[in-house]
Parts: sequence; structure tokens; C-alpha cells
Amino acid sequence: MSLEVRDVSVRFGGVAALAGVSFAVEPGRVTSLIGPNGAGKTTAFNVITGFQRPTEGEVRWDGQPISGLRPCRVAERGIVRTFQKTSVFPGLTVLDNVQTALHLRGRVGLGTALFARGRVRREEAAQREDALAILASVGLAARREELAAGLSYGDQRRVELAIGLAARPKLLLLDEPASGMTIAEKTELAALIRRICDQGTGVFLVEHDMRVVMGISDRVLVLNHGRLIAQGPPAEVQRDPEVVRAYLGAAAPGTLD
Repeated sequence: MSLEVRDVSVRFGGVAALAGVSFAVEPGRVTSLIGPNGAGKTTAFNVITGFQRPTEGEVRWDGQPISGLRPCRVAERGIVRTFQKTSVFPGLTVLDNVQTALHLRGRVGLGTALFARGRVRREEAAQREDALAILASVGLAARREELAAGLSYGDQRRVELAIGLAARPKLLLLDEPASGMTIAEKTELAALIRRICDQGTGVFLVEHDMRVVMGISDRVLVLNHGRLIAQGPPAEVQRDPEVVRAYLGAAAPGTLD
């Protein structure tokens, strides 16, 4: 399944957060969206996931338009996102945080919950096992009974990633997942993102850490002032003079580290 953004513009009054942006995100790959602060990256994520309606243009998923759908409907179609700030439930355990995200996969309705408790218990047990497997995949199985509030910021980001994975996304959008992490945590995160992709889930990433981006991306898209100024393999984008100017304000071409 591929994601297509077609001529999308978003205006807030007289300000264009996005201006005629078009790109595609291919399945089974890591695609990164980068750009200076205020370039329009989070606005693009908001449009894709239903948190913002485009002023013009459309978003298509597997050939079908999804612009204007509510975020929950977008998630049901397999597009799941995380946010810049952690959105875990601090008063719940790590395991309970992940289990709350399994509602998209639940099959027990109100009638069954009232009159078929055995089936409810079986589904709850299966969801617990699923949640434990997801926590193991992100390296948090041993901390499953701890309150999320007691975790380091980096581990809270991993809980948030586990919550996203619990919905079994076909495309996982990560908004600055390495923010606040140590170098060691970023290295572990990069390896985890590659594993997620290798297991068949596409990853679309907004990230400011260029070492993370250039180390794991198959393709990089660059926004500046709401316009797409470059796209291609990481090494090619890294050498693009317009990209260098956007980040460094330099007239001369160079390499973006």
C-alpha cells in the first residue's frame, strides 16, 4: 500500500504552511521528511492523519482518498502516528499503556461483554500476550509493571512507539521519535525502526537528528517554507545545494552532516 500526497496546500489566514506539496511514500521502506523549524513537516503529518484538512489537494492511501477522514478512521485503515510530545498515560503501567491501544483489534461488542464473559476473558488474555510481545520487541518487557511516569523520557518514547505498533499499522508515522534521547538510545531506536520496516511496516519519519535520518532512511524528502525542495536517496539529498542553504544559510554547496 502506498501513500500519495497530491498538490496539498494548507493556509492559515495569509500564511501558507504547505504550498502545492506532492510526494509518495512507498510501502516497506523508511522515508524521512526533514526541514528547518517551521518548514511544514508536522502540518504534513496532520493532513495525512486527519488532524488537519487541506485547503487544496488530497491525500490517497492505496489509491483511495482519505482527506477529510477523522483520525480514528485513518488509523483503522492502517496509518498510525506518534506525536512530538510523549502521549503516554503516566498513571498506567507500561503494559496497560500498550493494551489500551489494542482496541482497534478488539472483536468483543457490548452484548458479548454482558453475556459471554468467557469470550471476553479469552480476548483479554490474547491481547495481554500481544502487548507483552510488542513490549519485548521494543526492549521494555522487563519494565511492563512499572508506571509510565517513572520511566526516562527515552523509555517513554519507546512506550509510545509500542502503542503505535499495537494497532498493527501498515504505515507508522513517527514525529521526532529521537527527541530527548541519549546517543545510545538513538542508536537503539534506529535499529528498532529498521527492524520494524524489515518486518513489513512502512515508516514515515520526521526527525531533526540528521545522523539518525541519514543512517536509516531509504528516501528523504525536504520541506522549506512549506514547499518540497528536494527528494531522493539520503546521499543525494545531503549534497543538494538548496538543502544545504535551507539548513545552513550558506550560498556555497556543501555536505549536510
